[in-house]
Amino acid sequence: MNARPIPKRSEVPAEDTWDLSHIFPSDEAWQAEYEALKALPAQVAAFRGTLGRSAGDLLGWFRQYDELSVRLTKLHGYANCSSDVDTAEARYVDMKSKAMSVIVAISSAAAFAAPEIMAIPDETLEGFLRAEPALEEYRRSLWLIRRRREHILSPELEAVLAAAEEMSEAPDNIGSTLRNADMRFPDVTDGEGQARSLTNGTLTTLLESPDADFRRRVFETYYDRLGEYRNTIAATLDGQFKQLRFFAGARKYGSTLEAALFGNEIPTEVYLNLIEAVHQNLPAMYRYVALRKKLLKLPELHMYDVYTPIVSDAAAEIPFAQAKETVLEALSVLGEDYVSLLRKGFDSRWIDVYENVGKRSGAYSSGSAWPHPYVLLNHKDNLDSMFTLAHEMGHALHSYHSCASQPVSTADYVIFVAEVASTVNEVLLMRRLLAKTEEKKARAYLINHFLDQFKGTIYRQTMFAEFELMMGRMAEAGEALTADALSEKYMELNKLYFGPDMISDPGIALEWARIPHFFYNYYVFQYATGFSAAVAIAERILSRGESAVADYKKFLSGGSSTDPISLLKIAGVDMSTPQPVNDALKLFDELVSELEALDL
Repeated sequence: MNARPIPKRSEVPAEDTWDLSHIFPSDEAWQAEYEALKALPAQVAAFRGTLGRSAGDLLGWFRQYDELSVRLTKLHGYANCSSDVDTAEARYVDMKSKAMSVIVAISSAAAFAAPEIMAIPDETLEGFLRAEPALEEYRRSLWLIRRRREHILSPELEAVLAAAEEMSEAPDNIGSTLRNADMRFPDVTDGEGQARSLTNGTLTTLLESPDADFRRRVFETYYDRLGEYRNTIAATLDGQFKQLRFFAGARKYGSTLEAALFGNEIPTEVYLNLIEAVHQNLPAMYRYVALRKKLLKLPELHMYDVYTPIVSDAAAEIPFAQAKETVLEALSVLGEDYVSLLRKGFDSRWIDVYENVGKRSGAYSSGSAWPHPYVLLNHKDNLDSMFTLAHEMGHALHSYHSCASQPVSTADYVIFVAEVASTVNEVLLMRRLLAKTEEKKARAYLINHFLDQFKGTIYRQTMFAEFELMMGRMAEAGEALTADALSEKYMELNKLYFGPDMISDPGIALEWARIPHFFYNYYVFQYATGFSAAVAIAERILSRGESAVADYKKFLSGGSSTDPISLLKIAGVDMSTPQPVNDALKLFDELVSELEALDL
């Protein structure tokens, strides 16, 4: 595999780095723009009291804010990208801080806008829209602001809620500090007598070991230590759901779930349908668990056996140049225009490819396309990195299409659909690789990679979503979220989701205590819905061809021009029903059958 030494940033060839001169030609040009933007909060505040005065005043506000949004995005994007590839460079840390300070200053100066827009009488606003046709571009923005009116309180009570917001962050902050700063785990000695460092970050990697006894000791060591903090972590979760209950009640939502989903226009039925559909498809998961037990040749399958690879000796080395060509080939079903844009991204230095000293870990797409998206990778020459390339370029081209097709006000898409385009690319890549691979072990390696995505994204995230819903309902019923109560409910769910062939070891009852996403306010279900929608779209593209591709590109170009459920319907997927989840898990079941039939 890729064993190249980690270079300093100055040693990385230019062709393997992104070209930020497309945003600003130099740091000096960035500084000049920063100075110009620093002077604008007063100009923004000058609009206060004018938005309901006339159609022209309202249009002027929206036009100015659009322009500022693009400028601020570029300012922050340049500083953020510069800092992320060289985190030790103080100049870029300072630029990143300056960019955020300007964003906060302008956002604070603009805080008057939403209340003023809400206060415009309906008949007055309709008159504005008739008088100024250019305002039609902002009809959806206006509606999104004004739909919150029934959940907005008097100015005095809004001030109280705003003051309480800072306190509401305490449970997450305390939990994060405990997990990341204060909690320490003993080293675990492997089969060769080497002490291995155990942390929240290394747990999964250590559980991938082929040594079953080592995996058991890692698991038990981790959860024994986590158990020492269980009451403190439960108290932080109790505080988290109490504050969610407080704000939901104060703003007149029917539940904490409804409050969380309102902003992205997601009906609560979508969340509940996901859980129900996954329950209906648990037999496929049970078959997978039984097959994993068989292929690992274990008398019992334990929770510490779920990460170790079923097929571990079929990995191939995939250089970046080969990864790019394979991704281009796999995505050719999306048409020459999509492939040309993808190749432009490859050839025009949209991507920062390899790890260097001081570079941020992981991978991301910048999320905006002014002037175009930027993608950060830490590429290794393996299958996972090739899928990461396909994934992040899916995000990038989604942003590109939305920004190219939508006005600024609706160019950004909401988180509910954010993982769809990235996962469509992954599914199309996997389908292409499977179509080209006949050798039994290599095929099994690919299928297992795909099955692990289903397991980790649909089944596991839905299990988390169900547990989060349980916590919300307990809090709404006035029940305390104690460590014992949470552990009992989590163990019940673990047994339900993994089935009879899995030994649910006692330690797994504490897994809830290591999941930071439980502080993210009903966020995780979107991983499962996004993956399900993507599988449905990719399968539709492969079976229907050009008509499905055309529908998909309308979705990619949709931004937030309508609600996310309607956007996905354009692509042929109705997430208001359980059908996409059922279809995705039908494919999972078929892949389990194929892996069984390979008879390794």
